[in-house]
Amino acid sequence: MEERIEKTKQIHKIAVISDTHGILRPAAVEQLRSSELILHGGDVADQKTLDRLGECARVIAVRGNCDKEWAEELPQEACFELYSKKIYMVHNRKQMSAKAEGADVVIYGHSHKYEEKEEDGRLWLNPGSGGPRRFGRPATMAVLEINEESGNLTIKRIELTEDEAQNTDGAAADGLCPELGSGELRGIVEMIVRDLGRGKSVDRIVKTRGISRALTEQICQIYFTHPGIDVQGVMDRIEIAGR
Repeated sequence: MEERIEKTKQIHKIAVISDTHGILRPAAVEQLRSSELILHGGDVADQKTLDRLGECARVIAVRGNCDKEWAEELPQEACFELYSKKIYMVHNRKQMSAKAEGADVVIYGHSHKYEEKEEDGRLWLNPGSGGPRRFGRPATMAVLEINEESGNLTIKRIELTEDEAQNTDGAAADGLCPELGSGELRGIVEMIVRDLGRGKSVDRIVKTRGISRALTEQICQIYFTHPGIDVQGVMDRIEIAGR
């Protein structure tokens, strides 16, 4: 994917977000609406979330490992020039290709851990999870500001701190089924892990099992980012309000 963004002003604000998993927090929406472009590092979750992003600003997104059938038209990677900066995007840094060669900025996601560093003459940026809070980490995103005249680039880490997030169908997202007992939760985890192992999509699991999308997405993320993990390992990593 090669693309040039039209130049319109000297200082450009670019929102960078990833791993929303169907959740757009109010604090994130505020940043997105005040930006001229949104770069999404994958695991959007569904078309509804992508549409909501598009209502805030123009979007360039790549496909994440949890973006299934609905996201077939999203590219696995994107490479484009943005105000004299070459930007490369991919969901999982381990899946970078030769297209990243010469990039000034590499944007990625997947780990749900904010990372910002300069290495090998380029900026590496993972905005963290803009959706669910996981693994004891806050929900985060980033804002890039590019000075078109000087070429200077600055980064702002944005911590999304409101107490409750909303998923795209309006249901509370951070309080993931707090009423579940450990036995009932374990049964749900076993069922979802079994379905994922059989190749079922998140959409199909949510529809056929009647389990919340937020919880299903969280289990999916843990399952695919920890190869060989067992049910207890998933249980140990789930974050549920009140646990």
